[in-house]
Amino acid sequence: MTETMIQDVTLKLDSTNISKYSQNAEAAVECIKSRAGRQGQFLNWINVLPENQLNNLDNLYDMAQKAKSDKYTDLAILGIGGSRHTTESLVRLTGKEANVHFYSSVDSESFRRFINSLDISKTQFLVVSKSGGTIETTVAYENAKKVMQEYLEKDDVSDRFIAMTDISGEKSNLRKMVNSGDIKLSGLVHDDVGGRFSIFDDATLFTLFYVGFSKEDVKSMLEASLKAQKEFLNPDINSNIALQQAAFNVQSRLSGNQKHFIEYFGDAFSGTTLWEKQLKNESLKAAISTDTNVGPGYLHYNAEADLDSNNKDSFFTFVYVKPEEKVTQAVLTGVINAYSSMHPVSVVELKDLSLTTLAKFIEFKHFETLYTGNILRQIDGNITDDNTALPEVLQPNVEIYKKEVRKAMAQ
Repeated sequence: MTETMIQDVTLKLDSTNISKYSQNAEAAVECIKSRAGRQGQFLNWINVLPENQLNNLDNLYDMAQKAKSDKYTDLAILGIGGSRHTTESLVRLTGKEANVHFYSSVDSESFRRFINSLDISKTQFLVVSKSGGTIETTVAYENAKKVMQEYLEKDDVSDRFIAMTDISGEKSNLRKMVNSGDIKLSGLVHDDVGGRFSIFDDATLFTLFYVGFSKEDVKSMLEASLKAQKEFLNPDINSNIALQQAAFNVQSRLSGNQKHFIEYFGDAFSGTTLWEKQLKNESLKAAISTDTNVGPGYLHYNAEADLDSNNKDSFFTFVYVKPEEKVTQAVLTGVINAYSSMHPVSVVELKDLSLTTLAKFIEFKHFETLYTGNILRQIDGNITDDNTALPEVLQPNVEIYKKEVRKAMAQ
């Protein structure tokens, strides 16, 4: 395997000839650079969001301290899709999930189990929705509000909820609730970011402060994010690992492998699997089908099929923290060697799970995803007009099922 390392993150590739994609890589970078920061392109997670958040740290920190107010220890997050998976990924990666609880369902039994798992006397609820009208989140909020009203035996429970939503009451029903006093504390879901790319938005930073990270911790993370973004906007494929991973993905796809399995090793990645599946499948759509697993457990339900000689349509990426123990190293070495003998394989090795390393890894995933879709479309001759948002940041097909749900609700 060839190996390229930027600080804290190392990429190892099989025999993929990345140089053949040099021109595609340069075009992809130029495409992203020319659109970043422009309204309607949904790329404000590049530069705009982290720089804004560096200036917003005091506000979010103070909001988290006010929400906790020396009385509360737990945070229950009501949100779905990017409103959940971004925050969940980072909270679990940092090992701070013990007092953070996530809910995305709509059925009564799931809600009953969720509420029963909480110590209501010590819990605040964080409601996250850009539109403020997402049906799953709206139902969860209404049910949680009712539970809190019954528990406190009063109607006004506004101090037990925090909202993250659009700044405009005309665009967000949740903002209307904030403006009317139904929810006391609120932050933003920023414009032109897109849910799956919003990991450094207000909801996650608020949560990091709630679980005990300092302003200096989060400041260092955002600075590492900005530094990584500059590195991943470097058009030289020989030094840009996001472009290299994208070239590996593209080459695998062009060789007839449509199924990409991201194999994370370590329970710390249990939340990251959900975020990456959303990131990849909403961005790449049917071009590449992405699935994610946590090892070594998945080996006992997937390896039989993965290593079957009839499996001709899969490629794999293994992600792990650099191991210190002999047994961990042996398992990783053996598994990667076995898979590499039959399939295209790439390896991503993290130095550690510090916030600064995770910031670089998150940006690596963001840009890998954009570049993979961009290069595949270049090869297919599918070039997006300069004034139209890229397919990799849109999700029009999600609206198909939402439209049917709305119709069913109206009946």
